[in-house]
Amino acid sequence: MAIGDLREVTTGDCSDLYCLDTGMYDTEEYGAVYILDTERPAIVETGIGTNYEYILDALDELDIAREDVAVIAPTHVHLDHAGGAGFLADKCHNADVYVPEIGARHLVDPGRLVEGTKRAVGDQWQFYVEPKPVPEDRVVALTDGDVIDCGSHELEAIHAPGHAPHQMIFYDRQNDAVFTADAAGIWVPSIREIHVTTPPSNFDLDACLDDVETIREIAPTTLLYTHYGPRPYSDEAMDEYEDVLSQWVAAVESQRAAEEDDEAVVRHFVAEQEMDDVWGTKKASAEAAMNTRGVLHYLDNRDGE
Repeated sequence: MAIGDLREVTTGDCSDLYCLDTGMYDTEEYGAVYILDTERPAIVETGIGTNYEYILDALDELDIAREDVAVIAPTHVHLDHAGGAGFLADKCHNADVYVPEIGARHLVDPGRLVEGTKRAVGDQWQFYVEPKPVPEDRVVALTDGDVIDCGSHELEAIHAPGHAPHQMIFYDRQNDAVFTADAAGIWVPSIREIHVTTPPSNFDLDACLDDVETIREIAPTTLLYTHYGPRPYSDEAMDEYEDVLSQWVAAVESQRAAEEDDEAVVRHFVAEQEMDDVWGTKKASAEAAMNTRGVLHYLDNRDGE
């Protein structure tokens, strides 16, 4: 898919579902937003705010009036998932914004979220826009097991705190599909590889492995990755992410023991990353640096430093 492209999701048992490439970080097939075209239309994920007009264009393409959108549902409040929520709420004025309770206040007052994002993403901030606050009376705070009514579809919210304590995955039982948030890693369809997403400051390995097990217990027909796109479910896909995640943390821990300081560890993994041809050097390097720093922070917390 090219940036701005909208396509119907036909993987597995999916219907009424569309995937949009938002062009996140000026990169194809990195950031997806999903639209459920139902009696209560839903937008799942919102991107970083940049290019939110692509989402409005997708609604037009599907002949969904903006005032008919009922649900805007980011899986968590990291800005690559929720940064567009305020812009969309402003244009889709009858929609409520459904967000995990732990992070809901950050959509109403995003100041601290912006500060934390700038620290985590570094030079990647150039791709973002300052998020627009969501009116408090438009926010619906979700807890584990809550269900979002989308008409002929329902989204069950399931807590998945490994990547971040405010993360949820959504299970669409009618489509037998899970919107994975960042709980199943980053799927790179062009090379058919799974990659880690371990940003500071809340990444927790054991909790991430528990989240993988949560998805395995659901065993849906389809995985709907925010990064990126639909993929048929398999136990092997879950096993693969468990292995990639565990090996990544072990590699960072081993390299830390061999280096004089943590910045040398970061430089090592930036130099070693092999995603330039897929994401471009700027994005690939920034991703490697961010993921390394997230593991280093996790190791500090694990070891009580």
